[in-house]
Amino acid sequence: MSHPLTQDKVEFIEKSELDYMLDRMRAIQERPGNPEGVEVKQFGGAVALYSETMPWPAFNTVKGISADELELLDEIIDFYRVRKRKAQFEIVPSRVNQSLLLGLAQRGFYQSGFHTSLYYPIEDQAVIEVNDIRIREMTEDEFIMYATIHCRSTGLSDDGIPHVAQNNQVLYGRPGWKFFIAMKDEIPAAAGVMHMNNSVASLTFAGTLPECRHSGLHQALIRRRIYEAVMNKCDMVVSQAGFLTQSHRNMESVGMRIGYVRTTWTEQP
Repeated sequence: MSHPLTQDKVEFIEKSELDYMLDRMRAIQERPGNPEGVEVKQFGGAVALYSETMPWPAFNTVKGISADELELLDEIIDFYRVRKRKAQFEIVPSRVNQSLLLGLAQRGFYQSGFHTSLYYPIEDQAVIEVNDIRIREMTEDEFIMYATIHCRSTGLSDDGIPHVAQNNQVLYGRPGWKFFIAMKDEIPAAAGVMHMNNSVASLTFAGTLPECRHSGLHQALIRRRIYEAVMNKCDMVVSQAGFLTQSHRNMESVGMRIGYVRTTWTEQP
């Protein structure tokens, strides 16, 4: 069955990305005393995410912006400047116009990167083959193990393991969130996370220990989470990856399709 891409579907994919990130940030913000200094602020249809202690772009970015927010650009930029953080905007094709892009350029922003959003439309009787790599759901006492895989697979220092563990453990048992571990020789070697909301499943993170790569673990985690989405009667699965990275290729190899390639706009030094 054909599933042509439409403007409504583009907005659906973008909203699913915003939904899971908002829930993640709010869960971290709800930790006693808000130790990561998380703030979330709405500007029209756009949402500004900020964390005082987590300077990485994923936690300090503007999602959901469209041409309608042109007059709010200065307010959004000031939100970050007073917090001594450079703003970053995630721009989705067809959601903005030339005036908004020109407005960003005039304020000293430049296009600094690309990121691919992919989707998998689930048909009524969709079945996806799950291979023989053993994958199991995580238990609540395994977040140090999860954080170790997370940090080492992404190049973060082991010093960050306790913080990654705490900021993910708050998602355990929260509606819609599931964590999976892929095994190699009966040793935990890769991890994958998903979030389900409004009949959409978002594959929010996956990482493999460097010494266990090229073993099919990442692709197996994609398949397992798509299968979970089917079992939970989701209509669509979405995910993100760097353009033409191994993650991107793995997603396409199991049937995911490119929804759009969004651009990142960053304030100049």
